[in-house]
Amino acid sequence: MSIKKTSLYGGATATATALALTLTACGGGSNTGGAAAGAHDKNATVNIGSLYEPQNLDNTAGGGQGVTEALNGNVYEGLFRLTDDGKVENLLAQEYKVSGDGLTYTFTLRDGVKFHSGKKLTSQDVKYSLEKVIAKDSQSARKSNLEVIKSVETPDARTVEVRLSKKSISFVYNLSYVWIINSDAKSLKTSEDGTGPYRLNKWTRGSALSLDRFAGYWGDAAASKQVVFHYYKDATALNNALLTNAVDVVTSEQSPDALDQFKSNQNYKVNDGNSTTKLLLAFNDKAKPFTDVKVRQAVSAAIDDKKLLESVWGGYGRPIGSMVPPTDPWYEDLTDVNAYDTARAKKLLAEAGYKNGFDFTLDTPNYDPHPTAATFIKSQLAKVGITVKINTITPDEWYTKVYKNHDFTATLQEHVNDRDLVWYGNPDFYWGYDNKQVTQWVEEAEQASSTAEQTELLKKVNRKTAEDAASDWLYLYPQIVVANSKLSGYPVNGLNSQFFAYDIKKG
Repeated sequence: MSIKKTSLYGGATATATALALTLTACGGGSNTGGAAAGAHDKNATVNIGSLYEPQNLDNTAGGGQGVTEALNGNVYEGLFRLTDDGKVENLLAQEYKVSGDGLTYTFTLRDGVKFHSGKKLTSQDVKYSLEKVIAKDSQSARKSNLEVIKSVETPDARTVEVRLSKKSISFVYNLSYVWIINSDAKSLKTSEDGTGPYRLNKWTRGSALSLDRFAGYWGDAAASKQVVFHYYKDATALNNALLTNAVDVVTSEQSPDALDQFKSNQNYKVNDGNSTTKLLLAFNDKAKPFTDVKVRQAVSAAIDDKKLLESVWGGYGRPIGSMVPPTDPWYEDLTDVNAYDTARAKKLLAEAGYKNGFDFTLDTPNYDPHPTAATFIKSQLAKVGITVKINTITPDEWYTKVYKNHDFTATLQEHVNDRDLVWYGNPDFYWGYDNKQVTQWVEEAEQASSTAEQTELLKKVNRKTAEDAASDWLYLYPQIVVANSKLSGYPVNGLNSQFFAYDIKKG
């Protein structure tokens, strides 16, 4: 799971198909926006506007969405890469083999790769990076997924042998999230030593983070000499920066009301990409009254998700009836399950013993759209007799109170990642959903022998969690990237918050 604006985390499952394609350039395989690439200024500085500044520069230490957006693929690379259109491709791994029992993966590293410090990449660096992710103090997005690693051996400088404790069909997919870091690197919260096409120049907290083209990069050089991520506190300031040419592109538009000024102006291009970000009303399924499935179903049925989406995003985004976006292989449209129906909501409440409703506190992150959504939910639930007290908290407070201590009754939060349905198979996750059959299906799916078997099992998980109203999935965000029309090569989907900048060209 990965959550916007907080110091979290990721979880997913996916097909770990062994792809034959071996890349020789940093830019292959991405969905990109803008005009057709022609002549461009190779010495240009590309200015990128964002609302998501890193909390630190270490993605195993709670760096948050911002560190993924700025550094993933640009500064750091993995053995594999998840492209902007969701494919897994070889990157620092030139090739790999899997043993017949599915428990041993042998990776051959690409030759001639250097870190920004000048040190040559070796298998010891891969071993260090994998063990860093699963270390006791790690806050990595893939820690729990990769705890299946039993041992990491390095027979020679270019060979890594990983033994698993059990089969994991998602293993290669999950490796695409693991940054390969120089094992000698220090102070990674404020500095870096990756292998990517850009290296860190300067990070001015609260303002900007600049990246310079790395002359020693093993693949094709980055398209532009420098990239600068500029950070803004709100969508209005971000849009003004784009209008005044202070930035060339906005990674994720958060103000739909402002889009008309760009759509009607030939100097800009508005790209409506595919999002994987879900806004959740997450219940604590271990706290009364949400221990009762009928109460969760009633709350879900009492909220008009379409009206909420329209009020926040206008004509953008879409309702979603489960944790699974349409881009996931196990997607099924379940918006009719627990659909908006106040009469049914009142009936379910009565059956659960809450004919006159009940009170609960909704812990709400203090950044948009959560306060707006919380106010809407409060007014909707009042119509069926439920009283909501809104408790507004910071991202850091949310992490400690909700995610870590599970000290909440219900909360609002954004979940960014694709293929993160599997968190409902973990009863220790912050929302506490505990269904033994679902847990079994998730485990069987991860150890499946084929993608067809995996998909069939996860479709069952999808439907069961929807029927149980394990959470209320309010809507799926749009992914709107707005850019100067002279720009090309930028990603339009921003899958899991990554924003590949290495192919961006200024005409």
